[in-house]
Amino acid sequence: MSTEEKPAAAPRSLAEALRGRDDAELAALLRSRPDLVTPVPADLTQLATRAGTRASVVRALDRLDRFTLQTAQALAVAADPAPYDELLGLLAGDEGDRVVAAALPGAVRTLREQALVWGADDRLRLVRTARELLSPSPQHPSPTGLGPTVREATAGMSPGRIQEIVTTAGLPSTHDPVSAVAALTGLFTDRERMAALLAEVPFESLDVLERLVWGPPYGQVTADPATRLRRLLDRGLLLPTAPGTVVLPREVALHLRGGRAHLAVEPVPPPVVAAATHPPRVVDATAAGQAYTALSTVEELLKDWDEGGPAVLRSGGLSVRDLKRTAVALDVPEQVAAFWVELAYAAGLLASDGEADERYAATPAYDTWRERPAAERWTTLVTAWLTATRTPGLVGGRDAKDHSLSALGPGLDRSAAPEVRRRVLALLAGLPEGAAPDAGSVSERLRWERPPRATGGAAGSGSGSTGSGTGAGSGGGGGDDLRSRLTRWTLAEAEMLGVTGRGALSAHGRALLGMPAPAPKTQARAQAERPDRAPESTGPGDRLPVHHRPAAGHPDFPAPPSPALTVLTPAEQAASSAAAARLLAPQLPEPLDHVLLQADLTAVAPGPLQRPLADMLGVLADVESKGGATVYRFTPGSVRRALDAGRAATDLHAFLAAHSRTPVPQPLAYLIDDVARRHGHLRVGAASAYVRCDDDAMLNEILADKRAAELGLRRLAPTVLAAQADPAGLLEGLRRMGFAPAAESAEGDVLITRADARRTPPRTAPEPVPEGPPVPDDTLLAAAIRAVRAGDLASTAPLKAKAGEADGAGAGSGELPRTGSAETLATMQAAVLTGETLWIGYVNAEGAASQRVIAPVRVEGGFVTAYDHTADEVRTYPLHRITGVAELANDES
Repeated sequence: MSTEEKPAAAPRSLAEALRGRDDAELAALLRSRPDLVTPVPADLTQLATRAGTRASVVRALDRLDRFTLQTAQALAVAADPAPYDELLGLLAGDEGDRVVAAALPGAVRTLREQALVWGADDRLRLVRTARELLSPSPQHPSPTGLGPTVREATAGMSPGRIQEIVTTAGLPSTHDPVSAVAALTGLFTDRERMAALLAEVPFESLDVLERLVWGPPYGQVTADPATRLRRLLDRGLLLPTAPGTVVLPREVALHLRGGRAHLAVEPVPPPVVAAATHPPRVVDATAAGQAYTALSTVEELLKDWDEGGPAVLRSGGLSVRDLKRTAVALDVPEQVAAFWVELAYAAGLLASDGEADERYAATPAYDTWRERPAAERWTTLVTAWLTATRTPGLVGGRDAKDHSLSALGPGLDRSAAPEVRRRVLALLAGLPEGAAPDAGSVSERLRWERPPRATGGAAGSGSGSTGSGTGAGSGGGGGDDLRSRLTRWTLAEAEMLGVTGRGALSAHGRALLGMPAPAPKTQARAQAERPDRAPESTGPGDRLPVHHRPAAGHPDFPAPPSPALTVLTPAEQAASSAAAARLLAPQLPEPLDHVLLQADLTAVAPGPLQRPLADMLGVLADVESKGGATVYRFTPGSVRRALDAGRAATDLHAFLAAHSRTPVPQPLAYLIDDVARRHGHLRVGAASAYVRCDDDAMLNEILADKRAAELGLRRLAPTVLAAQADPAGLLEGLRRMGFAPAAESAEGDVLITRADARRTPPRTAPEPVPEGPPVPDDTLLAAAIRAVRAGDLASTAPLKAKAGEADGAGAGSGELPRTGSAETLATMQAAVLTGETLWIGYVNAEGAASQRVIAPVRVEGGFVTAYDHTADEVRTYPLHRITGVAELANDES
């Protein structure tokens, strides 16, 4: 007797196809479609059911590249099931396309891995939901531009009319409509007979077909069609679908197209082309300069908001007026100002204070961030940018409800943003070192990798007149979709942050992303700039021109590979950030410990200043100009600000003398002494507010000044004035009048105010909004697969027949019987002795019911200790929580 193994039977359903996969293949499926594992399915049948739901299929289709999506679209218009050769013909045409033939196995493999296609190569089946979504219909035109089949188009046609069409087409009449439609379909799918039929049709009639061949396949006709249309209708080359509407049958269109389902098949991703090449040293230096500017800009923004920033709108976010003020203060366009504001918010350095009069201010994390080395501060900003879903480029636009989108406001999260940012930078890493990409080629590559969802079918929606021509796309399109805009914004933002320099990815940017070293320049450039094109082809016997844009690429010269898009773990990201900081640090300018004081009451900082010096000088002077060197100007107001912060005149003199490479100019020394002499002579406190001064003549001067009228002052005593204004308003009013008052506490002590005293309560950075369920990690995948396998074993394995039942009764029913406590205990004790595996129903302490496959080890004290196949570990279960138990029959081979 032969012991040869019988070939495995072809799967009859998606669940059976999944049952034939090993654990690695199931893990790949759950990793590519994480929505299938949330929550963990009970068994493979439930997994298959979930994989076929509309929401899950739409999400999976949206994540396919253009060629794989075109393959699925071709399967949707093929027979069900379709052999592999038929699918190849729909994509490669009658004459064949070597590039398509080489790429198609990978596309089919991807569709199989994602459970969108199942079955052997001789019986490829697209899951039903995907076929419904991608099949052509009048309401949802297919991106292929194809119409219904002859059978579908003639479904409502009278038998007599069908026989007339068969006879006019030169076919013998039949006895029933079904055989007539089959004969007509056989004619339209026979290349030689179809060519002969078209040869009898006048050119003006063929011109009508040419206008419909690439879609949309529908056209409008009058009640009395012209002769050129009547010839087509009589032969079934056009079929009526509704009064005044005709359609080009799918079989006819495929013949006219030379067997192709798409106008443009793109099996190879378009290359990312280098627009310019710069020396790597120049790229790194430029990027480092941009990185330093980014740090300075964020610091300047938050310093401007140190004492309380703009108010929060009632609907959330920053007002247009406040954004304009911020843009003026940073000397940048408003859209760029929105980017810096959003970046500080994403990094957790900026938040609202949560007060009744809610305002934006720096967070306590900002003080910690400022004390870190410059390179580490940069990695904090860029890491926040990479992972943030908030999209500053949308500021100023409108949402779905036509509401304006404001900076820091709601509605700016786009879950695709982190993926696009990383993918764009990965493509840059695939170019030669120092090469800046052409932005259009980057956008085109991303559109190929993730085509925008079609909104109107292949060639628009609705029906078109048969007298007007139209073209069809391939499901891609170059519209200004969100991902294209994200691509442009990513390239601009990476340049502003210093991830790129002159458009090319820098060494520290590459390290931050955890990407490998670039490929050799000559090889990468040869791959990126190859001009290879596949030849055009037309169908045999075809009198109509078949327009086919050949794919860029060739099996012998494939497109340049790009670095894999991987999401780094926290530990990997920390290591990459440290490596980037090490590369960037030597490129940044060293902080200086000195300035150059000048006689015109200015100080010049020839470079970045050390933190204590920069902080003190920022209080003592105002920034007049920025650039390679920063110019500070000393004014009475700036000196008074330093005195308000608790500094004495002697401290200021000593500070300037210690940090100036030039002698302290006499005008500056006089300015400090003069302001210090008058500082605090007036005291303002809270009554509502009052002013007190030992010099009553000065109070008389204040009362006599017309500018004091708005303060509502009146004399309470020779040395005290009361005011209707609050203390802050009174301080500001007196300072505008030229005085130098000091605030005092209720105890009469001078209040010292720091410039950075305004901070929000501790705030965490905003959490990114994920695009669907997160990708499960290896531990969760392993546990989920164990649970699914165990549940599938329990639901499909035959149960042992009980006494009095026929053999096999209940086998494979998938229903767990309920058992009493005595029967449950007896079954458990017997399984301990025999080592058998049991299927149990269990309800935990929270009331959640589940089914498990266990191998009991010990039963005592009302508990059973067993090896749980579902969890792959030994567990203990209370017997009173087990609702039912059944023995699984041993497999006999």
